[in-house]
Amino acid sequence: MTAPADAAPKPSSNFLRQIVEHDLAGGRYAQRRFAGTPGDAAHHAAGPLDPAKIRTRFPPEPNGYLHIGHAKSITLNFGLAAEYGGACHLRFDDTNPEKEEQEYVDAILDAVTWLGFDWHAEFGERRASHLYYASDYFDFMARAAEALIGAGLAYVDEQSADEMRRHRGDFGHVGTDSAFRTRTPAENLARFRAMRAGELPDGAAVLRAKLDMASPNINLRDPALYRIKHAEHHNTGNTWCIYPMYAYAHPIEDALEGITHSICTLEFEDQRPWYDWLLDTLCTLGLLAQPRPHQYEFARLNVSYVITSKRKLKQLVDEHIVDGWDDPRMPTIVGLRRRGYTPEAICLLCERAGTSKAGGWTDYASLDAALREDLEGKAVRAMAVLDPVKLELTNWAELFGSVDFREPCHAGANPHRPELAPRAFSLGSEVWIERDDFAEVAPKGFFRLFPPSGASPGSKVRLKYGYVIECTGCAKDAGGAITAVTATIVPDTRSGTPGADAVKVKGTITWVGVHDAIAAELRLYDRLFTEAQPDAGGRDFKAALNPHSKTIASGFVEPSLASARPDDKFQFERHGYFVADRVDHAAGRPVFNRIAGLKDSWAR
Repeated sequence: MTAPADAAPKPSSNFLRQIVEHDLAGGRYAQRRFAGTPGDAAHHAAGPLDPAKIRTRFPPEPNGYLHIGHAKSITLNFGLAAEYGGACHLRFDDTNPEKEEQEYVDAILDAVTWLGFDWHAEFGERRASHLYYASDYFDFMARAAEALIGAGLAYVDEQSADEMRRHRGDFGHVGTDSAFRTRTPAENLARFRAMRAGELPDGAAVLRAKLDMASPNINLRDPALYRIKHAEHHNTGNTWCIYPMYAYAHPIEDALEGITHSICTLEFEDQRPWYDWLLDTLCTLGLLAQPRPHQYEFARLNVSYVITSKRKLKQLVDEHIVDGWDDPRMPTIVGLRRRGYTPEAICLLCERAGTSKAGGWTDYASLDAALREDLEGKAVRAMAVLDPVKLELTNWAELFGSVDFREPCHAGANPHRPELAPRAFSLGSEVWIERDDFAEVAPKGFFRLFPPSGASPGSKVRLKYGYVIECTGCAKDAGGAITAVTATIVPDTRSGTPGADAVKVKGTITWVGVHDAIAAELRLYDRLFTEAQPDAGGRDFKAALNPHSKTIASGFVEPSLASARPDDKFQFERHGYFVADRVDHAAGRPVFNRIAGLKDSWAR
């Protein structure tokens, strides 16, 4: 179980670390044992004695793709376990067969691995896997349900869904007991077994805990434990036609796996009294043993300009507003990965967002800042032209004897990595430059190319790694569009030579030689929404979609990128950080995605 080495920031103190340290100091979990008998699902963890100092868990439901909010939970749970000599379990809460698929299981495994974490733990010479499924425990859960029924603490309710909803009450009205609440344990056990045997159709009955329909905490108003679903399960097939509710299943899963600190987000805070009641009751009934797990809640990670509702993300995919779950504009882990964000940057964002109960929002710009911090010392530099116009150096043949002469140029791969071989390219009589590096009429403060005007000469700029040039004009087509810019080289001004400083210029522009440029598709991504909280107040989040969130440019990159492989990351000088698309990039058809600019320009 490891965290990304290069970007793992020094953990800051927070209330969860203080709880863990207090429990360890007091020996709270020093001698815990699993409650199951050998052969039980409980024993495929670490055996009857638990060698881990603490155990945490990350329990996603395999009904969709993980997003940036899940990344916070992953880094927190795996990080705490690693920090305090424990183990973190990756557990699939696969209790709803109608919405769960193997595709999502595989995607979750891939996302956790890519973020740099591992569900294996090493204790001495032993390496144990801690990959589990809620469906591993279906037999135990059914036995526990029958024990609750036998103790008079659960009953089969055959009201309709509308009746149950109406009788449950709300925050201003207490609930009403079901007419089926007074059944005897024997009657309830018979009906529950009929449910399990497939004798009742979907929706005909549910098993409910018998607590308090007048409780001010609505979660304690006889919560449902089991429902009927005649649906094939991705892991158990058609073995079961009743499935446990998540609120019933996950405390049991925690206990059977020996979880010590069950860490979840604040929306589960009102569920904690039920979590405690269920585990304490099952301990009293002899099905589980103390010390049992305890639940702790933290504020979820909220990132501005992002939505993380699975339903709304699915809507974006289904309505083809984005190009799938891995669209680089999506906040899914697969989308962030394809965009080019690194595991180190995401983990750094999660750590800096902090862990508390206070909530709040993290600015999306913080993710880009973490990305820049990570890639500044790693990414190889390169020149690229996103909106090209040709620059013709009209005195090239005069200076070098032939229009076909090529001037070799070299540049460092990364100033922080002098051990890397320099990049090699060459300057010729024609180069591609950015269209906005030329202006027929220069605005105030414009230090790039503009032509002579009246008695004033054209501007002088430096071609990066090359010569100082002087603009002489431009050529246009019949419609008045600029087709080429013309300039002359100022002799003896090549970069790296004694004459390089002979002519002082205020502007330097990047370029790519026409003769060795590589044509590339450049996908310029921006934030998917124009509003920081696109679905605030229940408004239609689609009204805040950014129409400029994706722009495709046909540009050129320098020849050093001919060997770029999918997922390779670069800093395109002046333009920002780019990645070779992990799906579409190929030799002969390069595709680069912009990850982030060199600085935050969103507010501007």
